Amino acid sequence: MLRAALVQLNVGDDPAANLPGTLAFVAEAARGGAQLVLTPEATNLLTPDRERQRALLRHEADDRTLAALRAAAAEWRIWLSIGSLSLRHDDPDEPRFVNRSFLIAPDGGIAARYDKIHMFDVDIDGRAIRESAAFRPGARAVLAQGPWPMGLTICYDMRFPALYRRLALAGAQLLTVPSAFHPTTGAAHWHVLLRARAIETGCFVLAAAQTGTHPAPHSEGREPRRSYGHSLAVAPWGEVLADAGTAPGVTLVDLDPARVEDARARIPAWRHDPVIWGP
Repeated sequence: MLRAALVQLNVGDDPAANLPGTLAFVAEAARGGAQLVLTPEATNLLTPDRERQRALLRHEADDRTLAALRAAAAEWRIWLSIGSLSLRHDDPDEPRFVNRSFLIAPDGGIAARYDKIHMFDVDIDGRAIRESAAFRPGARAVLAQGPWPMGLTICYDMRFPALYRRLALAGAQLLTVPSAFHPTTGAAHWHVLLRARAIETGCFVLAAAQTGTHPAPHSEGREPRRSYGHSLAVAPWGEVLADAGTAPGVTLVDLDPARVEDARARIPAWRHDPVIWGP
């Protein structure tokens, strides 16, 4: 049995102000017996102001949020899935940032990294959103060896089921989908997409989420970001095990690994891939 904790956040445009609350929730989760703690996409910073991003974001080696969360994982002896951090790219000639997920081991070491592949480039509610203008997409799927084999993904990735099938076929039993999901698409698609990814793969799906209207006191004159919330834990058969609603906080859930094999034995569609010709 694995006890996991979904940390639901409402971060703003100041990483230093965001960090104490995140650390407090991680500590609360650990005290509740969580062996695996998961935070959302953009754990360090959410702002509509690209210039502010340029001023505040750091490379991985210099990011204070990453350093503090690594120390917290070591202090509490937990696995910590940092849903993602916005960081400067490793390539000095790349002006765009990177949206990077980390799996931190109980000794504080970085067990795995994943750069978000699918960029949220959409027109919604009369507004153009172009994530690829600010973030360089990754190109490689990542299977991490955590407390269980874990497939790492981020937010908009959930709309691309081929990624999840590849992770399941590679051995994933648990899929992480940290998110800062748009309220409009969240109300329509969040639950059904996450349940579908679980059913298709026979995996547990854990999706820690950002929620609410994000504080932006340093980004005057810009419309603040909003997120849907509803951090979810979904079983391999598709049942929602936990829904965090819309308040920031910690949601604990116990996961039985036997349910993965049971779901896959009942309907092994995750490995039924015949050759299809046409169109």
